[in-house]
Amino acid sequence: MMPTRIDRYLFHQLLIGMIAVTIGLTALVWLVSSLRYVELVVSHGQSMVAFLKLTALKIPEFVAVILPIACFAVTLRIYLRLSDDRELTVMRAAGMSQFALARPALGVAGVTVLIGYGLSLWVVPLSATVFREYLFQIRNQLDAFVLQEGVFNQITPQMMVYARAREPDGTLRGIMVDDSRDKQHPYTVFAETGRLVIGASGPQVILKAGTRQEIDRQTGRLNVLSFSENIFDLSLPKGDVEQRVRDTGELGLRELLNPGPTLAGRQDLPRLRGEAFKRMTSPLSTVGYVLIALICVLSGRFQRHGSLVRPLVAVAVVVGLIAIGLGTDSLIARRPELVGVMWLRALVPGLIAATYLFWPVSGGRAVPRGETIPG
Repeated sequence: MMPTRIDRYLFHQLLIGMIAVTIGLTALVWLVSSLRYVELVVSHGQSMVAFLKLTALKIPEFVAVILPIACFAVTLRIYLRLSDDRELTVMRAAGMSQFALARPALGVAGVTVLIGYGLSLWVVPLSATVFREYLFQIRNQLDAFVLQEGVFNQITPQMMVYARAREPDGTLRGIMVDDSRDKQHPYTVFAETGRLVIGASGPQVILKAGTRQEIDRQTGRLNVLSFSENIFDLSLPKGDVEQRVRDTGELGLRELLNPGPTLAGRQDLPRLRGEAFKRMTSPLSTVGYVLIALICVLSGRFQRHGSLVRPLVAVAVVVGLIAIGLGTDSLIARRPELVGVMWLRALVPGLIAATYLFWPVSGGRAVPRGETIPG
């Protein structure tokens, strides 16, 4: 059936509303969640650009969670407005069936489901990988390059660097380096000036006009070696470099279903399988949420001054379904044999709502809800 002008009008209203609500909720969640990364970025001497890049990589994950809720909220709001303005009454009087009234909302729900699958199966894992790699660089690989002036910078548990001041051109003044990577020969270096550079093996600092002081363990004497220029290596031995472990959120659907021995042990298989089915079922919940909103508005009798009871019930039902979903996700991680519950959680609410909305039974035969059988 070709979409009518009313279908296009409602679809446009719903789609624009959903985009606006999604952007608003995403901005709010992003603002709240990004606060946890402020201290991390500041403590590692990163710029505002690094902060924005790090937090922006979390946006696809936020959108994937917010989309079904936004679709439900916009559907409920738009159709309640149509009901209050008597537009639904006029549409019914023009011969539009219950399904015809719901068709624009179901179309938007379908678009939301497709976007949700694109996010959960492709965009979110990709952004999670880039996010964790960038976070790993900030926490580990960039520490040696970010020396804050007037602060004892703990590069590693065995190495600490202090610089009294940093010039605008990057020159460090009043440098102290305490190095105990070699347990048998720890030493301390003092230098008047220095400059950070990237060497072949990693970060290095070129020290000028300084001394290297080391205590001889056998004699207890302090050995002092003066130098005019010395290159000090800040990189870690290869065996001490921290290796980044991929998180579950970074794995693709194929890797989650068939992780192989290199990605997971036997104890991790239920968790990975649960994550895979969560990605496959979560977008489908949007249809159920939208149908619950439609039941709230399209079923029952018209009330001149509206009613808050049915909208509040619809909101409570959706909140309950979200809570059940969160509980199901944690349950599947412990009981993988119950993975089918995820499909029931995603499909059953929508099927029940569709049955109630489109195929009610009155007097032994199907009657579109909102109509009556002649006496």
